[in-house]
Order: sequence, then structure tokens, then C-alpha cells
Amino acid sequence: MGITSATPHKPSARIDLPQGTGRQRAATAGTDVQRERILQAAAQLFAAQGYANTTMAQIVRALDVTKPFVYYYFRDKQEIFETLSWQPAVDCFTSLDFAEGDQRPAVEKVKEGIERLISATVAHHPCAFFPYREPQVYRPEYVAAQKKLAHHFYDRLCPLLEEARRDGDLDFRETKITALAALSLPGFLYSWYRPEGRLPPDEVVAELTQLAWRVLGLRERGG
Repeated sequence: MGITSATPHKPSARIDLPQGTGRQRAATAGTDVQRERILQAAAQLFAAQGYANTTMAQIVRALDVTKPFVYYYFRDKQEIFETLSWQPAVDCFTSLDFAEGDQRPAVEKVKEGIERLISATVAHHPCAFFPYREPQVYRPEYVAAQKKLAHHFYDRLCPLLEEARRDGDLDFRETKITALAALSLPGFLYSWYRPEGRLPPDEVVAELTQLAWRVLGLRERGG
């Protein structure tokens, strides 16, 4: 699975990752392929041994290239780490971005959005877990951009939850606490999820989605 694998929806949020200072000036199809090579190799190293124990020299050796090759695309290993972390954050926190004019009931949007977020978290293993494992690594600019994305998500989720409650489809008390509790389920995936575990990824997504709906107090309607 590629680092930048697509999600089933089209994010509408325009929040960009603060850029670094690699020497590359213009992207092409060829340079995108090379950047992906670097990201794939670095992701494996970061996942296996952590940020502090991974060096640019190790990334270079894993790729069998020279240091200038990597520095052409990325300023340093921190920029690589942030780039790996950013796409999962975008895919997760834009999971409630629906087309204008979507007239479905609020509960249907909540259910779909939560499932999208959990699915994106699992699909982006291990990079989606980097911020939970090593939050101290990121630059203040990156943290600010990620917080903006999170606000983008919760600014959509909380009104939808309240609308679904008014419709009689959800049963909960405190909106923000309920939202945070439901989303803590995928948040703790980093501490236990393994792709080679007993359940395949799609079943993990299904189980966690059902649990999140229970936290939100989903009321199933009779047929």
C-alpha cells in the first residue's frame, strides 16, 4: 500500500503542510516517483526503530543512493517525517467533507464520516500512528496546521451530532465529550493494531466503526 493511497472521498479542506527547503523547485511525474521511493523507505525505518534512532544515512543506505539525492527532495529527516504524517491527517480530518447540497439525514453523514476516518487511519498504517507515538518531533508550524485540520473536522462533526440527536437518531449528553470519546477509539490504534493480526483490516474497521456508533448512542430504526 502506497504512502499516499487515495481515500473514497475528495477532501475540500485547503490547509497546506508548511513546506521545507529541499532543492527541488518543480515537481514532475518522475520526481514524484522518486519522492515516493524516499517516503516508503523512510516510513519503514521510522516504524521499525522510531524517529530518534533513524538517520538520514540509514535512509540513504536503504535506497542505495547518495545523500544529495535525498536532500534534493527533502530538507532533513524531520521534513520526511512530517510529510509522511500529513496525508493521513488530511484524509482523517476531511472525512466529514461532503458535497454541497447533500441532503441526507445528519446521522447518515456521521456514520459515513466516522467510518471514513477509521478506514483512513488503518489504511495509512504505520504513518497515521506517528503523531501518537512521537508528538514531540513536529515543528510548531506543523502542529498549528494539524490543529487547524482537527478544528475543521470537529466544526463539522459537533453540529451533525446535535442535529442527529434532535432527529432522534443519536442519544448522548455532552456533545464535545461524546465526539472525543468516539474518536479516541481509532486514536488508540497505534498502541495495539498490527496489519498481520487476527482480523483483516476491513474487519478491524467494521468493529471499531460499530463501537464508535455505540459511543454516539446510535438508535437503530426498525425495518
